[in-house]
Order: sequence, then C-alpha cells, then structure tokens
Amino acid sequence: MKEKIVAIVLGAGEGKRMGSGIPKQYMIIKSRPLIYYALKAFEHSPVDEVILVTGEDEIDYCKKYIVDKYQFEKVSRIVAGGRERYESVYLGLRSIGEADYVLIHDGARPMLNADIIRKCIINVRRHKACVVGMPSKDTIKVVDNDTYAVSTPPRRKLWQVQTPQCFDFNLIYDAYQKLMDSGDTTATDDGMVLENYGDQRVKVKLIEGSYDNIKVTTPEDVRIAGSLVKARKLFRFLHNVHDKIIYLQMKILQKRFFTKKKK
Repeated sequence: MKEKIVAIVLGAGEGKRMGSGIPKQYMIIKSRPLIYYALKAFEHSPVDEVILVTGEDEIDYCKKYIVDKYQFEKVSRIVAGGRERYESVYLGLRSIGEADYVLIHDGARPMLNADIIRKCIINVRRHKACVVGMPSKDTIKVVDNDTYAVSTPPRRKLWQVQTPQCFDFNLIYDAYQKLMDSGDTTATDDGMVLENYGDQRVKVKLIEGSYDNIKVTTPEDVRIAGSLVKARKLFRFLHNVHDKIIYLQMKILQKRFFTKKKK
C-alpha cells in the first residue's frame, strides 16, 4: 500500500511582534499573502495532503481567499488552531485520520522549496524524526535574568532550528498526546516534544535547510522576505531563459550536423 505523507501548515499566530494590526500570515509579500508561499511549495511536492491550521475566525477567509482563490487542491481541511504553537500542532495532528509521515511547517516561512521538502522526505523515512536547520553562524551567549553572560556554548554544536519538522506520524502524535496530558507549556518546537515525551530510542536528526528559510516575525523580516521572493523569481526567469538558449543551440547544431551528413 502506498505510503501517505501529510503536511501541517501553521497559520494561527497573531503576529504581535509585527505590529501591523493583521495576522502576519496574511500580509502581502510581492502580491501574495505570506502563507501562500508555503502552501504553494507543498502543492507542487510529493506530499499527498495538506492540513492548514488557522485562527477559528479566519477559516472561511482562508478557504475563500487563499485555498479556493489559488486552487490549492492538496489542502484537504482547514482546522482551528490554539493559542500556542504546540496546541495548534496537536489540533492539526488530531485532525489527520491516517498517515505514515507528517511534515510540520510554519506558514510564516515563505522560502520553503522543493529541495528542502525532498530532503525532509528522504530523511524522515530513514530516521523517523528529522528537523530542518542550519549551523549557527553567530556565537551564542547564555544569559541570566539581568542579561549578563553566563556561558558560551561551542558554536560547532549549535544549530538554528527551522521547519519543516518531520516525523513518523504515530511517533509524534503519541508524544504530543503525552505533552497535552502533562500540562507542560514550555515546548517551542516539535523536536523538543519528541525529545521530552517520545520514544527515547528515536533521536531527532538535524538536516540542512537554507539560511534563506527565514521566519517572518518583524517588519524587517517582511522586507527581507520580499527581496528573497523577488530574487527567486528572477533566478527562475534567468534559468528558463538559459534552458531555452541551450535548447536552441542544440537544435542549430543538430540541423547543421544532419545537413553535412546529407551532403
């Protein structure tokens, strides 16, 4: 039987740090809502189904102005999320009937691409749990309550965690169920939930994503994301032009070759 891969796209955050007055996932980046880009990446991927988690009052809006408008056929349902990220993930997981693997992604990360999704699927099959991230470029300080430095962890051991975060479905669902039963409210990412409440025989594998795979949180991030989206479109345009030039050159060479042979 064919395996089933489901993506959960999280879009229930209020975006308080943005200070824009509207949820950040609906802010316009290069003529499209921010969350459009993550949904588009999964739409054109091997993922079988997408669960969109959003605010309860935004479900109808999402269906009409995002899912239907942009014809995201893989979005099978839109689920009301919770106040915190971990609650939204749990509600998304609970809405899935059956699945082999699940990819959990922040809708506020617009630079997700096919290569990252491909690596996620390969590695979750192999390791049962993998998280996208990148080695930290900066030195990180641990500080006390008064922001005085306490220690400096070795940079070579530090990664900046991103999404998607990918798991065997039953493995992460069981871990989240235990988290919710415990009343713990400290979980900030899905790998942490598995580390604290999952099968201790399964370790979370870190896989390289991209430094471009930023999470839009502040007004500055909006400008950066806009520039990255513009650069990606330009790259695709130039790549297509390059392919067409190569194709025309090959046609010319073939024509010359066959003309000489006939002579």
